[in-house]
Amino acid sequence: MTFKEVMTQLEEFGNEQTKKTLMKHGAREPFFGVKVEDIKKIQKKVKKDYELSLELYNSGNSDAMYLAGLIADEKKMTKEDLQNWVNNAYWYMLSEYTVAWIAAESNYGWELALEWIISDEDSIAAAGWSTLSSLVAIKKDDELNTSKLFELLEKIPGAIKTAGNREKYTMNGFVISLGSYVPELTDKAIEVGSRLGKVEVDMGGTACKVPQAKEYIEKVKIKGRLGKKRKMARC
Repeated sequence: MTFKEVMTQLEEFGNEQTKKTLMKHGAREPFFGVKVEDIKKIQKKVKKDYELSLELYNSGNSDAMYLAGLIADEKKMTKEDLQNWVNNAYWYMLSEYTVAWIAAESNYGWELALEWIISDEDSIAAAGWSTLSSLVAIKKDDELNTSKLFELLEKIPGAIKTAGNREKYTMNGFVISLGSYVPELTDKAIEVGSRLGKVEVDMGGTACKVPQAKEYIEKVKIKGRLGKKRKMARC
């Protein structure tokens, strides 16, 4: 499909109610308000297309930007591409999902995540923590720098106190992901989660809630799913 064909399809899938809902979460014009399930219908047609993904992301249309992440060819994404994407990810569906997923699947996930988490920009720092969460979910444990992950885990209880709003949310998510996917660090993650308790995040008046890390990891443990990796970050 061409860029024009995709944009036409997205516009046809647009829904005013979906648009209103997404705007409550942080989306802004221009976008059509397309449900993720409908975006995935286009994804199935396109599969992977590096050049098209760049065109769609650079359009500035939130629906197109989200689709860009689903069809991006992670092997062709450059460090510059990913930096451009994170700089232009203006709300969490883009920064914490689209960008983080592709960064984690790319060749630059680890180095970019460590750069991003020290950013003063809330959305970029959040993208970094989300990238780390995706990395531990898809990489084998022997491919991970567990000593560095342990170090980051230890710093979270102190650092989260002065973190940005979305950064706090994704730091909490990192604790959950690490505890769930890396059994070697599960006990430490539970201990850190216990110290964090309920993390207060402004969810913009929506019904979304912040999961408590300790409880979440313990549920994963009870279900016998600790260490069960995912095939890919994007979903």
